[in-house]
Amino acid sequence: MLPHILPISSLMLGTALLLLGNGLMSTLLTLRGSIEGFGDQILGLMGSAYFVGFLIGTWVVPAMIRRIGHIRAFAFYASSIAVVVLVHALIVHPVIWLLLRLATGIALVGFYTVIESWLNSRAVPERRGQVFAFYMFVNMSALALAQQLLHLAPPQEFTLFAISAVLICLSVLPLCSTRQPQPEIQPLPRLTIGKLWAAAPSSVAASIVSGLSIGTLWSMGPLYAARLGLDASGVAMLMTATIAGGAILQLPLGRYSDRGDRRHVLAFVAFGATAGAVAMAMFGGSNSALLISAFVFGGMSFAIYPIAVAHLIDRLPHEQILSGNSGMLLLHGLGAVFGPTAAGALMAVSGAAGLPVFFALTIAPLAIFVALRARGRVDHIVEEAAQFVPMMRTAPTGMEMAAAVEEHRLESGGHIDHTDPSEDPPAPRADAQPEDNHPTAPEAPLSGSNEAPSPQRSEDSPRR
Repeated sequence: MLPHILPISSLMLGTALLLLGNGLMSTLLTLRGSIEGFGDQILGLMGSAYFVGFLIGTWVVPAMIRRIGHIRAFAFYASSIAVVVLVHALIVHPVIWLLLRLATGIALVGFYTVIESWLNSRAVPERRGQVFAFYMFVNMSALALAQQLLHLAPPQEFTLFAISAVLICLSVLPLCSTRQPQPEIQPLPRLTIGKLWAAAPSSVAASIVSGLSIGTLWSMGPLYAARLGLDASGVAMLMTATIAGGAILQLPLGRYSDRGDRRHVLAFVAFGATAGAVAMAMFGGSNSALLISAFVFGGMSFAIYPIAVAHLIDRLPHEQILSGNSGMLLLHGLGAVFGPTAAGALMAVSGAAGLPVFFALTIAPLAIFVALRARGRVDHIVEEAAQFVPMMRTAPTGMEMAAAVEEHRLESGGHIDHTDPSEDPPAPRADAQPEDNHPTAPEAPLSGSNEAPSPQRSEDSPRR
């Protein structure tokens, strides 16, 4: 794998540096805002403003990158984020911070779009799965490590703001020094939400709920820890435990979903995330129990979105995979816009426990809904069963890369090369049977489709 990673090492280094700076900033702002007396609702609105900027950026950023090129665009957006970081420290006012978080969301989409479109163009098809998985590993590792930078100075001081800005500025250097040819960004087609729902209701619901929960976690998780009375070190440990759970458990849970009815696994992780959230609410006074609960919640909740994407791919014909991924990204973003504001309002009324309660109230209905959808319904596959790819919500180009991984797998006979050629291929996917003896009608394919009846998972026809 190393020969395929070395050519993109400058992209990965730039990614790691910028996410270290931005990951530190996301947590730092919540802590500093709490110290400055910003209310929970204001801090929730700040989180929502960030994701509003993210949605705006998905529409306005690609045109600018096409006009000025990837390297100039990366330098432009990274510099913008660094400036915004420093202005936060210079002007401490809730309205200004709301506007700055909006600008950060837009600029960060620009960063992700540059990196992901570049990776997508540089990765050879048979190794694109490895490259994408390594990119997700760098994302999660940088965000987890960024939380530990809180140990370097108190949130009240200028030091952490300066460190964040320095890391973001340093991220420009590896990319500006590369001699790799710049790629082109292609426009992404979209499917209507109605067609997505017709294809896979469980995936649509899971994408929205994942946005509500994960978007709220990034924005309000540090505030929750601070409201529990934890110092900066305790906040860092709690956030690190949550992110580490997502990094460690996402892949095995996803691989397990490849072997049966994916909705059963989706319901399981949703129930698990609910249990983790309830445990966080119950054990907020015990550091060790809280960290374990946060690890479980992170591991389960981070797996919801990629499993939902894989389930949607199961239900779409080959030519609609990219459009479906783009629609899932939009739904996740909409959830992330409203989640922090709602959680902030609940925390303002009920205190710190309001955040895990919000998670439980949000995710538990998803678990019940998906479990009911899976009961008595055979999981129909349109063409080929997807193979799980670990992912986070970044930019539309990240979904393009994930879709390209799946398209190459289908074109090459249903196998993604994640390992060395000498290794054995993965075991065939096991079949999922209805839970009762009276199966109901399967979930409908896309409206207007002329596809033949979808193949079912059965013992006689294992999926590749």
